[in-house]
Amino acid sequence: MQHSAHASSGSGLTAPLPDMNLLPALDALLRAGSVAGAAAELNVSPSAMSRTLGRLRRVVGDPLLVPSGRGLTLTPRAREMQPRVQAALAGAVAALRPPADVELSSLRREFRIRANDGFALSLGAPLLELVAREAPGVRLRLLPEGEEDPADLRTHVDLDVGELPDPLPHDVRASTLQEHRMVAVARAGAEFAGEPLTPERFAALPHITVTRRGRAHSVVDEHLAGLGLRRDVLATAPTYGAACFFVLRTDALALVPAEVAREAARWMPLAVLEVPLDLPGFSSGQAWHVRLDTDPAHRWLRGALARVAEEVRCAVENRSYL
Repeated sequence: MQHSAHASSGSGLTAPLPDMNLLPALDALLRAGSVAGAAAELNVSPSAMSRTLGRLRRVVGDPLLVPSGRGLTLTPRAREMQPRVQAALAGAVAALRPPADVELSSLRREFRIRANDGFALSLGAPLLELVAREAPGVRLRLLPEGEEDPADLRTHVDLDVGELPDPLPHDVRASTLQEHRMVAVARAGAEFAGEPLTPERFAALPHITVTRRGRAHSVVDEHLAGLGLRRDVLATAPTYGAACFFVLRTDALALVPAEVAREAARWMPLAVLEVPLDLPGFSSGQAWHVRLDTDPAHRWLRGALARVAEEVRCAVENRSYL
C-alpha cells in the first residue's frame, strides 16, 4: 500500500492519510502482543519491528504495547482498536485480491446484448437453455441492431454480437465466435427443392434478399455477372427470419447463414440447398468494454456464448440441417 499525503476527494476524507504500510505491522503487533512475535510473523528483524512500533505510537498517539512484568501488554486503546484493525486489513486484502470465480447458482445479473436476428435465430435459444441450466438467476436483454456505435459498450451495452467493425476502439476487447457461409432456403414442397442447384437454375429462380437498407444488389449478383447470368429479386426482407417466412408462400429462395438455416429448418417446412457459387464467407464475434474484461460473471457469459457457438458450428459442419 502506497503512502498518500491526502485522501482523494472521492473518498469522503479530507485529513492526511498515514502510511498504510503500517497496517499489517499494527495488526501483527496487536495479535502477537510482542515485538518479537510480530517480527517473526512478518519475517523482519526485531529491531525493525521495534522502529515500526515507534512510528505507530506517534501516528496513533498511544503507546499501544506497554511493559507488564517480563513481557508487554496491550493498552485499553490498543484493545479497542484491534477488531477494527483486523477488519480494515481484511477489507484491504479483499479489495486487492483478484476476483473469485462466480457462484452461478446464486448469481443475479442482467446482461444487455446487442445482436442481429441471425444471432437470435441461431444462438439465442441454445444460449437461453444454457443460462437457465447453469445460472437461473441471470436475465438476458437482447437489444436490436441499429446505427451501431462501439462506444455504446462504455455505457448501456454489455456485449455486442455480430459482424464487428475493424478497427475497434482501443478500450474494446473482442473474440471471434463463428465463421459463416451462406446457403439457400426454400419451401420444402418447392419443385426445385429436391435437386442440387446449378448456377443457371439458381439464377432463374426468384430470390428474396436480406438487407436492412432495401438494396437488391449484392455480391451474389457480381458472381452471377461473372458467369454471364442475372437473377430476379422478387423482394427484399429486413431480417433473415422474415426471409424464411417469405419463401414459405412462394417458389423463391433466400440466402441465409448456414447456422440460421439449420435452426429455421428445425421448426419450419424449409429445404436447405447448397449455393452453386463460390461466395465469400464472413465472421462474427463478441465485443465488450475493457471495464468488464475481468468481471467473473461477464467472463462466464462470454464463455457460455462461445460454447454454444462451437456446438452449432459442429452441427453445421456435419450438415445436420440437410
